[in-house]
Amino acid sequence: MIIGIGIDVIEIERIKKACEENPRFLERIFTERERDYCFKFREPYEHLAVRFAGKEATFKALGHRIGWKDVEIINEISGKPKLIIRDIEKGISSHISLSHNRTMASAVVILEK
Repeated sequence: MIIGIGIDVIEIERIKKACEENPRFLERIFTERERDYCFKFREPYEHLAVRFAGKEATFKALGHRIGWKDVEIINEISGKPKLIIRDIEKGISSHISLSHNRTMASAVVILEK
């Protein structure tokens, strides 16, 4: 049974600007694994923005706010994104879809019980 759906869209430039203007932004929002993954790419801000959108979509699907780092988005070996929500109620599974182009990033999250 679906218990929550969330979607978010963000301009990549907004995340880039936040990172440049506030050095603590990266550490406050993203886990070490997320930062390490994103900065392997020539254009890390696309990857950061899509993870930011994923976190926002997760908050919407949950229906309440948790800590930024309580939501982590990593990639499986296949490249498929995996959503990790810390301290989530047992029996809840999550599904996430991420997409981005040069200017926009989007995410959809579905939570099931």
